Amino acid sequence: MDTYQAIELSRFAPTFRSGIDLVDLKMLLPGPGEIRVRNLWCGVNGIFDTQIARNAVDYVKVRLPSVMGVEAAGVVESIGAGVTDFAVGDAAATVRFTGGYRLFNTGPAANFAKLPAPTREWLALASTGVSALLALEHIGEARAGETVVITAAAGGLGHLLVQLALLKGCHVVGICGGPRKAAFVRALGAHRVIDYKSEAFAAVLADEYGGKINLGIDSVGGELFNSIIDNIAPHGRLVVAGAAQDMNNAPGASVGRRVIDKLYYKAASVRGFMNGLLTELWPEARARIFALHASGQIGVTFDDVEFRGLAAVPDAVERLLSGQSMGKVIVRLQD
Repeated sequence: MDTYQAIELSRFAPTFRSGIDLVDLKMLLPGPGEIRVRNLWCGVNGIFDTQIARNAVDYVKVRLPSVMGVEAAGVVESIGAGVTDFAVGDAAATVRFTGGYRLFNTGPAANFAKLPAPTREWLALASTGVSALLALEHIGEARAGETVVITAAAGGLGHLLVQLALLKGCHVVGICGGPRKAAFVRALGAHRVIDYKSEAFAAVLADEYGGKINLGIDSVGGELFNSIIDNIAPHGRLVVAGAAQDMNNAPGASVGRRVIDKLYYKAASVRGFMNGLLTELWPEARARIFALHASGQIGVTFDDVEFRGLAAVPDAVERLLSGQSMGKVIVRLQD
């Protein structure tokens, strides 16, 4: 095989789909210190993918054309001279930009992590699981007994956050949309589930958790962001892990006077979370999340819509952005 397929960002565009092309790339042999992985699965990151297509991620300097995608898992097919951490046949994952939406990936062995098996579960834990752990503990500094509010609680990141916060001994409030998602989050063990499609979430938070939210982890933005700030506890923290509602300049997320009126007098804070800026913490976090899964303390749920092949990645991105997905959205690239 001389070539393989990948998804390439060919032009900056308002949407992922409108900026990409399916292209053939030359198959590379691994050089010294490199490995080549045959990717079987890739994870989808709808907001990041869209913002990359718009050239709107500050810490990523995109040069066109650029292969897209962050996370993929597969099997080591070939190794270069000097590689000792991997052998042919090992399961390996990458969670680095340009490594995801391609059928094969050749690069430095240091850019890959060894997995127990080349499955979608271990990929989700190596990527989204690590994000959840670091957002909760490193950025959010969650402590036992605290009240933690998690938005998009039925999503790929959210459902892992719920489980980790419960293991931490927190009182967990999960916010999600629709009875099916609410039942799912309730089954995970959340102490309070707010279905924003049937309940006025702002009123519920004010009535039941006014001034009592020690930690919020928000990936939605808009009025959910506002409501958490309005009910933050003294020394409370709000971790921004995304802003799906604010990608297209939706109203409601501007901080403005809120920094003085809502945060200052409570010594509270808003903290940004970007997993790609915490690479030095990945190995330890990955080992911990893997151990939790291996011992049965953490489970991974996947969206029930199946996507197969690189050509299905734009559909998977749009599925995630639609708000209809539940659990991690993933694509089977090849058998």
